[in-house]
Amino acid sequence: MFCNMGIFEKNIFVVIVSYNGEKWLVKNLESLKQSLFPIKTIVIDNSSSDNTVEIVKSFSDVQLILSEKNLGFGKANNLGIKEALEQGADYVFLLNQDTWVYPETIGNLIRVAELDENYGILSPLHFSRDENVLDENFETYWNRKTNAISENVDEVPFVNAAAWLISKQVIEKVGYFEPMFNHYGEDRNYVDRVQYHRYKTVIVKDAKICHDRDIIRNFNKDSIQSKYKILGDVLNVNYSLFVAYLKGFRSVFGLPKYFYKYYTLPQVIQLFFKLSTYYLVLKVKAFSIIKKRGGYKT
Repeated sequence: MFCNMGIFEKNIFVVIVSYNGEKWLVKNLESLKQSLFPIKTIVIDNSSSDNTVEIVKSFSDVQLILSEKNLGFGKANNLGIKEALEQGADYVFLLNQDTWVYPETIGNLIRVAELDENYGILSPLHFSRDENVLDENFETYWNRKTNAISENVDEVPFVNAAAWLISKQVIEKVGYFEPMFNHYGEDRNYVDRVQYHRYKTVIVKDAKICHDRDIIRNFNKDSIQSKYKILGDVLNVNYSLFVAYLKGFRSVFGLPKYFYKYYTLPQVIQLFFKLSTYYLVLKVKAFSIIKKRGGYKT
């Protein structure tokens, strides 16, 4: 299956952030045990209140890092990435707790990653829990592909971070997840930074995962995501500061307009005022934004 046997010398760490994940983690971790490619697994638990920690501890070969509080997605992943690199990781595979992989998944991603060092983020195909139909959001991202690099590899402007393979080289250049984001938007910010450093975000078609989730609209969640969308606009170093703030300003109006088909008029008006206030806060914090953007460029 792997024509370059040297890839088996690569040190691969799987990093999983868990939070009340008892519903999924047995299947998730069992699937990793079946990987044809040798891996090491680190789980960072975000202060779960269910049996998550006990489940992870039952897998003796899994390293568990306990957080005293819920750090959110990006900051918890940063802990795992840092630990993996300190232990000599050549690649880090970020994996959601509500997924499972197939025996060949990780090896096929590594094989493609070794073909081109300009691949910044490599994602497998994301299927839904039935293992046959593509995950709805993932299919949207894939349909926006910008380049068919090969029969097996498509370049995309974005893919969500449910299953990302990232090399040590890319992490050292691009950095860690931005801690200004708590649980949404950090993956888009990271992809923007990957693009700035001229790496590609790609989907590998002979690798796949299954993502066991239901996509349901929630006003509070959409409000938070909308704020982080504006933050992502402002922090996007692929644009000048002026253009980035202009894009954020447009999102203040565009996002409520988009959500009008899902929510009542009073909710849409409420969202508009929330986003307007948030945008003004980001204007006041312009110096901090400039400093963050400058840090991404080094």
